[in-house]
Amino acid sequence: MTRLYVVVPAAGGGTRSGSDRPKQYRLIAGRPMLAHTLDRLAAIDAQATIVALAPGDRDYEHAIGARPGVETLRCGGATRARTVAAAVGALRARARPDDWVLVHDAARPCVPADALARLVDTLKDDPVGGLLAIPVADTIKRADGDTAARVARTEDRRALWQAQTPQMFRCAILAEALAAPGAEDATDEAQAVEALAARGRCAMPRLVEGSRANFKVTYPDDWAIAEAILVAQRGEPR
Repeated sequence: MTRLYVVVPAAGGGTRSGSDRPKQYRLIAGRPMLAHTLDRLAAIDAQATIVALAPGDRDYEHAIGARPGVETLRCGGATRARTVAAAVGALRARARPDDWVLVHDAARPCVPADALARLVDTLKDDPVGGLLAIPVADTIKRADGDTAARVARTEDRRALWQAQTPQMFRCAILAEALAAPGAEDATDEAQAVEALAARGRCAMPRLVEGSRANFKVTYPDDWAIAEAILVAQRGEPR
């Protein structure tokens, strides 16, 4: 029987977010952002959830504490890709090649349960895997590259999707993709798998429609947006 493992990379410092501590531990609606994220992922029937922390992380035990089925691994690297690669490498000792590895950003605490279920259900028989994403709604401009940027052209948005997480791939495929030369520069798991597919090793990742609520907390203004979404999802008055 195919099993599913969850990996949550949570080793970054979150410097763009305006937080004075690693952003995964900053409070939103009274609780650390990472706690909200783990709550959402608890809805998945996973063999284990691995939270990949920075080697010197001293906040997790106090901020999050013990949770059933959740393990920590202090394997954080210089990039997200290296952190995930280390976690997936550790999983290889117990996961079969065709088991699933689902990777989700710690900074996406608002992912709806139905989006998680849709991803897992859509990909359950896929030979490779895929990711949540949403069709681009805004008009997209490409800059000319100068310091004082001007428009070079308008992109055709009809074929453009904005990538989200979770991203879910077969364990062996993801491990091979993340171990390939240049994979440390990939900004998400799908990009690494795309490079593998371009070499004929597998098919391209599948796109599964996600949710606009599932945005990534990145900039200072995002904290208030995330809190508003979490409160609204719980149906609570603000």
